[in-house]
Amino acid sequence: MTRSKIKQITTMGILIAISIILIISPLRFPFPAAPFLEYEASDVPILIGGFIFGPVAGIVLAVVTSIVQALTVSSGSGWIGGIMHIFAASALVGVSAGIYSREKTLKRAIIGLVCGTIAMTAVMIPMNLIFYPLFMGTPINEVIKLIVPVLLPFNLMKAGINSVLVLLVYKSAGKLLRRIAER
Repeated sequence: MTRSKIKQITTMGILIAISIILIISPLRFPFPAAPFLEYEASDVPILIGGFIFGPVAGIVLAVVTSIVQALTVSSGSGWIGGIMHIFAASALVGVSAGIYSREKTLKRAIIGLVCGTIAMTAVMIPMNLIFYPLFMGTPINEVIKLIVPVLLPFNLMKAGINSVLVLLVYKSAGKLLRRIAER
């Protein structure tokens, strides 16, 4: 394995650790319309990693973070929460980083993050229809009633806030992490 590959993997490990810390940090809050849904910023480091290393690396970060999260800090949602986070974060980072990686400009970052937010929201509708009844024991008809007033706004809010945070910190954090990974 080359020295640059080792540095990339190490940097990705740091991003995963930061993501897990953000999951358990007090910087989280319940969604008012459905307090069982909580906003947390764990996708921010995943998005930064996707912007630095590309969409495939971003999806790897999403999968590894979700597995660690499911096995450690998210005992409440367990494997179902882990699977749902894999799909949500992978859609967000895959689309966002895919668009940004073609031309690394602020405009492409914004377009990528908006498209990623829409992709994550779209992916989470069928995921909630499949897994919400399993996790909460709620009939699917009740889940369908939650799509417009709860699930759409929550996913748009979560991905939207995380996207704005990425835009605010990426330039400085991305530069630092890229420099560490390339040395």
